[in-house]
Amino acid sequence: MTEDMVESAPGNEDIMIRLRLLEKEYERLKELYRRLEDEKRFVESERIRFEREVRRLRSEIERLRSPPLIVGTVSDILEDGRVVVKSSTGPKFLVNVSQYVNYSELKPGARVAMNQQTLAVVSILPTPKDPAVYGFEIEERPMVSYADIGGLDRQIEEVREAVELPLLKPELFAEVGIEPPKGVLLYGAPGTGKTLIAKAVATETNATFIRVVGSEFVQKYIGEGARLVREVFDLAREKAPTILFIDEIDAIAARRTSSDTSGDREVQRTLMQLLAEMDGFDPRGDVKIVGATNRIDILDPAILRPGRFDRIIEIPLPNLEGRIQIFRIHTRKMKVADDVDFKRLAEMTEGASGADIKAIVTEAGMFAIKQEKARVTMSDFDMAIQKVMKKDSKPVNFEAKGVMFI
Repeated sequence: MTEDMVESAPGNEDIMIRLRLLEKEYERLKELYRRLEDEKRFVESERIRFEREVRRLRSEIERLRSPPLIVGTVSDILEDGRVVVKSSTGPKFLVNVSQYVNYSELKPGARVAMNQQTLAVVSILPTPKDPAVYGFEIEERPMVSYADIGGLDRQIEEVREAVELPLLKPELFAEVGIEPPKGVLLYGAPGTGKTLIAKAVATETNATFIRVVGSEFVQKYIGEGARLVREVFDLAREKAPTILFIDEIDAIAARRTSSDTSGDREVQRTLMQLLAEMDGFDPRGDVKIVGATNRIDILDPAILRPGRFDRIIEIPLPNLEGRIQIFRIHTRKMKVADDVDFKRLAEMTEGASGADIKAIVTEAGMFAIKQEKARVTMSDFDMAIQKVMKKDSKPVNFEAKGVMFI
């Protein structure tokens, strides 16, 4: 019995070796099976993606092969459901309406697309807007805050009360029972900070900010300026709450005269449309208007009345304290020597505007750079004041047709 066990030992070793080899082969096949399953899933997902792409391309081909649609404007809606449409080519048609069109949105004046063969209304188109109108909306807010404005604390407070407070806390006005101010007009000498306040309003509020210069409403063809005004206010109502800033508003809001020139008449038509949009029959909604001008004396009385501009705020030249604040604001990032006395600088710049003070600070920095100094000294500011203030105070003569402007 013992001899048989000895003789069978080599056979057991062979079996164990074969068993281990089979186990390794099993693991290899198992790993290969997993890889094949992963590849199968990947191929299946690619097949589905390609099928979707094929369906999309086929639908795109069908869409491109479909006949073009005619654009028209609804003139009238009949009781039987048919509508009178004026096509873009001129003639009017009495047509049917597709069952897939929302009939409640079908109103006189709506733009519609009609089938070229049957002329049936198949869809309602959005109201067209001039591409320039969308460019008026400010996407990137200017990096200006109220802290960057010096000497205008009272004016800033009035602007915030009239513009920001009604947008942030309308329930306060409803509780008291009054309507919030609709618009603010900022006026004052050039360089006093009117546009700067508007930039701060754009930065501090979360409302949509639309900026337009008054001269951009002046167009070449009759009716284009009024249409542009109407579309700007339509965009403001769509994006509400909105702050609409009209800079240099005197370009279109000058006092109306009996001038017979076509250009003056067109500007007056644009002004009438602006007056109607600011306070006309249609509600303005959550749209606040901020205007800016340095020629309030030539504005038409109709635009200055309450209801259009409820607050008319003067932005004056800064006083002594205001000039000190402005000097400190513009030198915050500047390396200033210890001998710089801001009060003395403010006393030396009597009658200077905020823009003048900014120019003085820049010129002082330039003087320091020319001398390769690490800090701006008081002598640099003295030379800058002499340069800027002398330039401002010296009359500049422009001879045009024998007339001298000073």
